[in-house]
Amino acid sequence: MEQPLQITFRDVPRSEALEANIHEKAEKLDQFYEKVMACRVVVERPHGHHHKGQLYHVRIDLTVPGGEIVIKRDPKDHHAHEDPYVAVRDAFKAARRKLQDYARKQRSDVKTHELPPHGTIGEIIPMLDHGRILSADGREIYFHRNSVVDGDFDLLEEGDQVWYSEEPGEDGPQASTVHIIGKHHLLG
Repeated sequence: MEQPLQITFRDVPRSEALEANIHEKAEKLDQFYEKVMACRVVVERPHGHHHKGQLYHVRIDLTVPGGEIVIKRDPKDHHAHEDPYVAVRDAFKAARRKLQDYARKQRSDVKTHELPPHGTIGEIIPMLDHGRILSADGREIYFHRNSVVDGDFDLLEEGDQVWYSEEPGEDGPQASTVHIIGKHHLLG
């Protein structure tokens, strides 16, 4: 971290042991994202009448390149948070998860969804309720009338663009589902 850790206690007596615990957890954040510039932690126990013990609230503000990550552990009825160490632990767990997500986004490591295979209708045999798709890699893929989504088999024409899900069939590859690519179905 570029700036020193800031710890604030509100309506909670300052505790060297809790402060040391927070320091230890804050230092470990660099393992999950090494570019944390600043970390501010607020531990508080709000005033109010509670039927049971008072709950600790923990807020962590992390300054990172391009923004700020805020973690606010404010459980209404999580009685484990009557212990400030548990509240701090849970807040730092959430901070680690958010930092890992932020790091993945920074690395463009976010999951991308692969487009399904696409091709062109090469042959339609309406009397036999099937046809063939010419795949982008030059193969012929069999499909049956029932494979065409929304019952659009009768709308198909040779040359139509489709995307499909392929599976092995008795006589070679076959399409288990076929979607007509229209103006509302764009390929990337």
